[in-house]
Amino acid sequence: MEIITLFINLIIILLAAELFVNAIEWIGKMFNLSEGAVGSILAAIGTALPETLIPVLALLSGDNSKADEIGIGAILGAPLMLSTLTMFVTGIAVIIFKNRRKHKDKVMVNYKVISHDLKFFIFSFSIALICGFIPSEFKSIKICFAILLFVNYLIYIIKVVKENKSHETDLPNLYFGFGKEKNLNKNVIIFIIFLQTIIALTLIIFGANHFIDSLSIVAGIFNVPAFVLAIIITPIATELPEKFNSVLWISREKDTLALSNITGAMMFQASILPGLAILLTDWSNNFGTSLSAIITLFSSCLLLLELNIKKHLTVRMLISCGMFYLIFILFVCLGIIS
Repeated sequence: MEIITLFINLIIILLAAELFVNAIEWIGKMFNLSEGAVGSILAAIGTALPETLIPVLALLSGDNSKADEIGIGAILGAPLMLSTLTMFVTGIAVIIFKNRRKHKDKVMVNYKVISHDLKFFIFSFSIALICGFIPSEFKSIKICFAILLFVNYLIYIIKVVKENKSHETDLPNLYFGFGKEKNLNKNVIIFIIFLQTIIALTLIIFGANHFIDSLSIVAGIFNVPAFVLAIIITPIATELPEKFNSVLWISREKDTLALSNITGAMMFQASILPGLAILLTDWSNNFGTSLSAIITLFSSCLLLLELNIKKHLTVRMLISCGMFYLIFILFVCLGIIS
């Protein structure tokens, strides 16, 4: 029964991702936003909600023991997953859908958008990592780092929104508009879009949380070790919305939206969550979390390097990011990262 429930929740997440992608593209059209703003901010924050809500609620609860349990590893783990495994999945999606894509297996992204995201991410993530080495006695210095992370994310948003405002007009029908968008008032369309977005996000959060619960039970039935579930399986599950959204956009040859959805989520999770954690916890590194963060930074720097050299990303590079996730798994199995 739990296995059936697992697949039902997986389908809920997939359908919700389709609703969300459709609504987000229409928001971009209605408000004349660039693809960078749609992917890096709206889609990124929306799809990051499932893995973001739990640590945010724990940090804001005032329960120090719960906040400590989350730890630096849990917060820095999401960017690791996005910069390695999710990039790998996106590369595989390009290969799978290449016969229906005009540019086949070429990843046609807006170089400036993705490069901009990665530069801001590497800076924020490095600040969060460095802050973890500062002794807890120097709390005032750590607070300055947290403020820097918040300000940096604000600057990032402003720069993204100020991009070229052009947005594609070739969009599928709005699902909740039932094909009658042309006959509806603009305000009515905006209301429908936001209603669809809220319902999609609610379903994503519901499906993701119940998927993780069912996954935990199934893992227990098959005697999957707790550390494997906590460090490997559950993080993969929490990133499902980003993976699904990116695969959907890749299949429709909207590569900038697919990649900016990932890099924007990385930026959000490297700024807001560490900033809150620095303010509300001791925020200190250990060897394992530091090594995980270095793997994340190395993978991100290689992506940025290829962008700077070739002005685009290749499928080979996206798939190569999976190698860094395998290195992470190897370190976990060897007990180096725990």
